[in-house]
Amino acid sequence: MKRHIALVAFLTVTSFASACTNFIVGKKASVDGSVICTYNADDYGLFIGLCHFPAGKHPKGKMRDIVNWDTQKYIGQIPEAPETYNVIGNINEYQVTIGETTYGGREEMVDPQGGIDYGSLIYLGLQRSKTAREAIKAMTTLAETYGYCSEGETFTICDPNEAWIMEMMGKGPGSKGVVWVAQRIPDNAICGHANQSRIGKFNMKDKENVMYSKDVVKFARKMGWYNGKDADFNWKMTYAKPDFSGRRICDARVWAFFNRFVKGMDRYLPWALGKDENAEDMPLWVIPDRKLSVQDVETAMRDHYEGTPMAMDSTDIGGGIWQMPYRPTPLFSKVDGKKYFNERPTSTQQTAFSYVAQMRSWLPREIGGVLWFGNDDGNMVAYTPIYCGNTMQPECYNTPGADAVTFSMKNAFWICNWVSNMVYPRYSMLFPSLKEVRDSLEQSYFANQQAIETKACSLYKNNPKEAIRFLNNYSNEKAQQMLACWQQLAFYLIVKYNDMVIKPEENGVFKRTPEGTGARVERPGFPQSFHKKLIKESGTKFEY
Repeated sequence: MKRHIALVAFLTVTSFASACTNFIVGKKASVDGSVICTYNADDYGLFIGLCHFPAGKHPKGKMRDIVNWDTQKYIGQIPEAPETYNVIGNINEYQVTIGETTYGGREEMVDPQGGIDYGSLIYLGLQRSKTAREAIKAMTTLAETYGYCSEGETFTICDPNEAWIMEMMGKGPGSKGVVWVAQRIPDNAICGHANQSRIGKFNMKDKENVMYSKDVVKFARKMGWYNGKDADFNWKMTYAKPDFSGRRICDARVWAFFNRFVKGMDRYLPWALGKDENAEDMPLWVIPDRKLSVQDVETAMRDHYEGTPMAMDSTDIGGGIWQMPYRPTPLFSKVDGKKYFNERPTSTQQTAFSYVAQMRSWLPREIGGVLWFGNDDGNMVAYTPIYCGNTMQPECYNTPGADAVTFSMKNAFWICNWVSNMVYPRYSMLFPSLKEVRDSLEQSYFANQQAIETKACSLYKNNPKEAIRFLNNYSNEKAQQMLACWQQLAFYLIVKYNDMVIKPEENGVFKRTPEGTGARVERPGFPQSFHKKLIKESGTKFEY
């Protein structure tokens, strides 16, 4: 995602918008056989909730408006499909899930006259496919027919049986064409992408696991960018060669994900650090040392490089007094003529929505897919369950009157951001309170999941529509419950930690004096780690 973020040119390729992260888990790499994939939709100023496109049948000649997902500008029209499927968020009723990250690539490959942008392509693909392979065919056919107006994009495209990664680029102004490659992720592997092109060499003879445009190599030769053998063609090194930013700001997030679940990832740390030009490239996928649960993947979406050389907690003064694992943007800056950067972790304050999608082949299709969804930074939200057959969004994820400049107490984006923006600057002090509420809610969802789905399956046998209504009501109830809890959390935090002090509690109730006033507050002062840094910097200025 790249709304309103300026591009910065690096060498012969354009920069990505440093936003969005996707992780992928094959069905044999997960604890229960689910295919799992994720998406952090990151961009400053972005206000977006949980979208819904109802299923429909459309007469011949019906046209579909294409509106740029980033700018909301009208692009044009294309013929509507005869039949479209129900889509809730980024998952459809057949459990097909699609996410993305933008990597930019060669500037001259962008076609401003293209008829479809990357965001529209996602939702068109979801509405027109029953499997990941069908989605790839639908998306590439649409782009090849009407043109593609976005920069280089990596798509995660999954269903209950397969996980795919696809990369796509235009062929220049007025071309109305694209080059693309899609590669299936092995069932026992995990993968990720984070604003850097990830597909390198690919086996053109493996028709079962690899798909690509007919001129994927020919176009590069025509442009003078490649003159080797077809078998040696490397997508990313030709169309979007990684530079320091592509490695340290982007691939490092994937490295951190791999590092959680695979021993020996130190081998690729020099690549992630970005400064060693001769560093060994990181593989597209790895085989985890153990199988991953949905909870494991949610935790990975909350990563700030903890336990790595890029850790962002109390390792430097940039975290402020209370060790905030976030940094202000822009990511790059100059001071006294020297260039500097900030780390860019998976969990970031600019996330508008985050999800972990769970797809299961052994359940009825409208029950097997769950979009664990949150409307803010994944670290700061409780992911609530949204079932793929749902036909109505919770009010908190689709609130009338709320927008990017209109606060609403009924809206999850604004309530969650209200809380997180209290927590960010006093992270080590306030975050434990948020985490307690977040984890308690999520644990309750997972504890109830089997019973809820058992009841839904029982209803489904006799009346599928009744099962869908049941799950829709359940999802909406849990989302609204979360909103109520977060409102109470906001009230609690402002009372508990007002003016950088701490009001004492007993059994969950704020203490009072015998006369009924608030009990004497605690004044914790500076954390020791920060105080030492302050003394080192200020010398004897504050001694007495």
